[in-house]
Amino acid sequence: MDRPRALVTGASSGIGLALARELAAHGFDLVLAARHDDLQVAAADLRRAGVAVEAVQVDLATDAGVEELVARVRRGGPLTVAAVNAGIGAGGAFAGGTRLADELALIDLNVRGTVHLTKHVAEDMRACGTGRILLTSSIAANMPGAYHAVYNASKSFVQSFALALRNELRGTGVTVTALLPGPSSTGLFAKAGMAGTRVGSGPKDDPAAVARAGFAALMAGRERATASSLRTRAEAVASRFLPDAVKAELHRRMAEPGPAGR
Repeated sequence: MDRPRALVTGASSGIGLALARELAAHGFDLVLAARHDDLQVAAADLRRAGVAVEAVQVDLATDAGVEELVARVRRGGPLTVAAVNAGIGAGGAFAGGTRLADELALIDLNVRGTVHLTKHVAEDMRACGTGRILLTSSIAANMPGAYHAVYNASKSFVQSFALALRNELRGTGVTVTALLPGPSSTGLFAKAGMAGTRVGSGPKDDPAAVARAGFAALMAGRERATASSLRTRAEAVASRFLPDAVKAELHRRMAEPGPAGR
């Protein structure tokens, strides 16, 4: 019998790799995408779980990278699941503390690349009449991100995009789920220059637990998954009621540069 097939982007580490492992544990063959060389190590590890794995090393912040991935996916046949997870951060003061090139690269991957890839995936799934899409946003989507302004805005975009697309695809056999993890034990904070902030040095969620929550919500066809700890879920609930000015100040305290924040 044909096995279900899943695409995971940002799959070389962190939540993406955890999602790939969760899908493999449930019998999915995999197409993994990332730009870093450690993708091949992750793919080899997953093959030992007995699933077929195709590793596509591309830069999804570029049009050429997305189109190459789409072409490779289509050659293998229809997808059952697409986890559009790739993303990067850029921390620091927007005026004078960050590089414009880093923030534009963030937008190219987190926003443009997500839209470009999801466009192809959603249209292919709609034509087949079935499929499940998981878009990785963040609980940061619900907070004005002082000292992480462009990242939080990009994740707000992804959340709004996921919910709108979910509504559009209602009744087509295709579902869309937004995954909203809290701070997780990945390389995002170090790569974003935020290791010395309160959020960067504070407690983190386990990517494996985030992946389990995301997979469960995806397969149940739910609107979103806020993963995974009680602390993260409490923050998500609180963010619905606090004024934006208060949330921005709280975020400032968590993300302001300095030794473990100010």
